[in-house]
Amino acid sequence: MLLDSYEAFFFNANFKESASDAGWMAYRGELILKEGEVADAQGRRKPPVEVMKQAIVLTCGGDLKLLSGSIDELQFTPALLEKYGADIKPGTIVVLFTVNIDQAFISTNHGAPLVFIPLVQGMVWNELLDMVALEKGDFKGQGAADKVLTLCKALQGHKFKYPEVALAEALTKTNANKRENHGAI
Repeated sequence: MLLDSYEAFFFNANFKESASDAGWMAYRGELILKEGEVADAQGRRKPPVEVMKQAIVLTCGGDLKLLSGSIDELQFTPALLEKYGADIKPGTIVVLFTVNIDQAFISTNHGAPLVFIPLVQGMVWNELLDMVALEKGDFKGQGAADKVLTLCKALQGHKFKYPEVALAEALTKTNANKRENHGAI
């Protein structure tokens, strides 16, 4: 199973489980984009240098079906593509909420559109649900992995109407935005 091969890159995992449909597996948590350096002789590593926050991953057998999450900088995309890019194929849905971009755009990788949407604050899951008009009632009685599968099926029919921009060009047009976190005072 493809998702099992990613397990070494899971960080702060919420869940990894099988959906009720055979062969489907989902993960939510963070995905390591760039590991921390080796800290000692036993090979233990320091915390990751770069992660995709609020990651949502859905696989079916050996195919990556959905990859979504939030990255702080568009400059992290090459590291993401180095680790997971070989599994991104036509039919894979990739939606990356990116903090340091001004406008949404689409860039193509291995024949699959990568959708980049600016997001300084907010939750990836909620943004995706709003995008495809899903509500709590659409998930009634479903387990965590089945909810991700329902979201993926809704995204398959969604048309992203953003301009096509080459990633190399987009990397020259980033801003200095930082993630806004709100919490208890």
